[in-house]
Amino acid sequence: MNANDISEISAWLTTQGLKGIDEMDIVNGFCQRARAAGMRLDRGLALIDTLHPVYEGRAFQWDSKEPVKTAFEYGPTNEGVSAENWERSAFFHLRENNRNEVRRRLGFGDPLDFYMLDVMLAAGHKDYIAMIHRFAEDSHIGDMDCFYSHWTTMDEEGFREEDLAALRQLVPVLALAIKSGSLTRISRTIAEVYLGEDAAKQVLEGRISRGKAERISAVLWFSDLQNYTRISDNLPPDEIIPFLNDYADAVISSIHEAGGNVLKLIGDGTLAIFKAEEREDACSRALLAEQNLRAKLKGLNELRLLEGRPVTEVYLGLHIGDVFYGNIGSSDRLDFTVIGPAVNEVSRIASMCRFVDRSVIMSSQFVAAAPPPRNSEVVSIGRYALRGVKRAQELFTLMPLEATVVD
Repeated sequence: MNANDISEISAWLTTQGLKGIDEMDIVNGFCQRARAAGMRLDRGLALIDTLHPVYEGRAFQWDSKEPVKTAFEYGPTNEGVSAENWERSAFFHLRENNRNEVRRRLGFGDPLDFYMLDVMLAAGHKDYIAMIHRFAEDSHIGDMDCFYSHWTTMDEEGFREEDLAALRQLVPVLALAIKSGSLTRISRTIAEVYLGEDAAKQVLEGRISRGKAERISAVLWFSDLQNYTRISDNLPPDEIIPFLNDYADAVISSIHEAGGNVLKLIGDGTLAIFKAEEREDACSRALLAEQNLRAKLKGLNELRLLEGRPVTEVYLGLHIGDVFYGNIGSSDRLDFTVIGPAVNEVSRIASMCRFVDRSVIMSSQFVAAAPPPRNSEVVSIGRYALRGVKRAQELFTLMPLEATVVD
């Protein structure tokens, strides 16, 4: 590999990083180009931490013998077997000793003192080098503070010095390209986790100006937990968050699986919308989410009762109407949400559940637009004056259909 090859590969990496190409594609393209230019490269692994509620980071593995290239997320490395493997790794050694690289000539008698080196030697790899490229402290996001990589060859002579010199020049450029893609992924993850998928998409597409909102027609979902105040008053402090998380997971996953978007978590309450071209479709999605939620609550409550932990149910209000959807707030603190009389109405409808002892209550507008629900019938519970709403409204609930008796 000559200086011209290194220059061309470096330029390619820069271009792909600027384009925001998928990280696995960048690693794959880099390794293929390095081999084509004469580098004795047979396997490459790149790791970068991320900011995600479940995963600690992402890994990208390339192998000259494998047609399918592998990208995967990894979980926390600070507990159990994962922690043991991490502490045996070359990367941990580099961090602990503030070093930038470590090499083991596997096929030439060097110690197999790091995790997986024995497996690599058994697979025919003769030479191994691990590298760490650190980011500046003020550029950290979460635990994403460096780029890890290791490289191996099956060549009987191992890496040549020119191979190592090329890696030392090119891997920092690779790290920068991967970091660029990872930052984009982190931005999307943070936006989706805290704003919801649809609102995140709107913000990332540039709708960030204060007061910029559109008028939409949507099904509105507002739910909260039955007897939450009483239950939380009697729970040990370290049990309150797990309690909320269990039930929030059931509610949020049910909404997402049915195509809805959660906009706001307000204590034990959840505000969501269902958007669709046709009102009937949006209503159908909301009813499907309600049906899925009841099934999840049944399983969750059975499990919590077995564990001797408190259980509850979810009160739900469903409404449909026109709302303004967009940025509300000050110049330095915005909320991407929905506002309008219909939002106030759906929260008032949900609050009626505890007074009429029903788990779900729907507005007349929702019932008029919705298709017949599955396995239940819609029943009027009368007209009610809702606090903050000018006119009394007829409200409805769902009642299970009676099983057909066969003689």
